[in-house]
Amino acid sequence: MSLRNKRSLDGRSRGDLINTTADVRIGSCIGFVQVPVGIAGPLHILGPDVKGEYNAPLATCEPTLVASCSRGCKVFNACGGVQFEVLDEAMSRAPMFLFESPGHAVAFARVPSFRTEFARWAESTSGYVRLQELDASIIGSSVHLFCSYFCGSAAGQNMVSKATQHACEMLRDSKDAKQFHIKDFIVEGQMASDKKPSWGNAKRARGVEVLAWGTITNSACQEILGCSTERLYRTQMALKEGGIRNGQFGCNINTANIVAAIFISTGQDVGSVAEASWSHLTSEYDYKTKELKTTLYFPSLPVGTVGGGTIYPSQRECLGLLGCAEPAGKRRLAGMIVAFAVALGTSTSVAIANDTFTMSHMKLAREENDGRRAVKL
Repeated sequence: MSLRNKRSLDGRSRGDLINTTADVRIGSCIGFVQVPVGIAGPLHILGPDVKGEYNAPLATCEPTLVASCSRGCKVFNACGGVQFEVLDEAMSRAPMFLFESPGHAVAFARVPSFRTEFARWAESTSGYVRLQELDASIIGSSVHLFCSYFCGSAAGQNMVSKATQHACEMLRDSKDAKQFHIKDFIVEGQMASDKKPSWGNAKRARGVEVLAWGTITNSACQEILGCSTERLYRTQMALKEGGIRNGQFGCNINTANIVAAIFISTGQDVGSVAEASWSHLTSEYDYKTKELKTTLYFPSLPVGTVGGGTIYPSQRECLGLLGCAEPAGKRRLAGMIVAFAVALGTSTSVAIANDTFTMSHMKLAREENDGRRAVKL
């Protein structure tokens, strides 16, 4: 990746950040760890304000990832590409208020008047943050408030922390605090599942909620992937059945590979892969046309195009490669991630279906070859 453009406040090139620790926003920074970045694609993608072919920068040490994703892109390109829609977006924080008794907790949760003030205090901390939802859960002598915000182009974890902290402090110090019998509060009581997988984040968005889908024909599947669509469908259904018996959290082939690789390359918070670990793969086979439609749903994909690691030169270039460098590209970025995850999941399940999965990994990871087919691009 080229590391050029823009001057920092002290006159040094932004590219100098790769060689020095100046201006890096982490504590006790001693340097950098290089992660290989490969370009997967191109993939023809259709979505809100998106139409064209895009490449994905995948930061990964997994030798087969880029080749496999590119192969999936190739078969979908032959059949019209992958489409996505954004269904919702939000970022949550869930403070906990402690009361003298469960009765006081119940009384607090039932008073609607504090909600208007809470929203006003929270939204005063930023020109972008907006409180969308406020739900109370009573646990013993405490009330957990689930606060869901709109955060503009930022992923919003820090934005909602600041907003919630200020609103909680104002509520604690308000004239109504004695009436409510508030004893104490903490800014997060684990109802938001920050950097943790949960059914809560599967039911309501913590990030961008996205649905992506594409259809492949039998002829394209056989020519490009070396497998019939019916065998691919049966393999995907077998994988789903095994996942159910194993108590698998969500249903997908290997979406975390794409999420983690693009998170790293574009400066996202990699810890938030935990929230994004739940996704739902749906396979629909048409026995008349022999077409296979694949749909992938992500309820919580925490991404942003401003703030955090997106400030660094290489990460800005990777965002630009995806057409998401401008602030308005947040929803587009989420859609791109899911679209490329559809491509990778199809290619990986084909490798399992036609018995090339192990050989592909051995050939690309260990440079072994016993004469059988590996990943074909």
